[in-house]
Amino acid sequence: MATGTAVNRHKKKLSERISRIRGKRSQRQFARELGVFQQNVHRYESGSTPHADFLITLALKENISLDWLLLGKGKMRRTR
Repeated sequence: MATGTAVNRHKKKLSERISRIRGKRSQRQFARELGVFQQNVHRYESGSTPHADFLITLALKENISLDWLLLGKGKMRRTR
């Protein structure tokens, strides 16, 4: 199924983009700043599908475009 393959590719890239957003911060520090558990950050960076609440919080607190975060389209940072 072509659609399933595309979704899996995007999910893999999503974990890479989350890691890119975290940058040099530790998973613990990043999680604390987002108000989530460090284990969640670890799971999401390892390929587990993040919850919508996490993605929205990440986008808002880090000023990240959801199009970029989910699909890799456009610029990483939202314009205000």
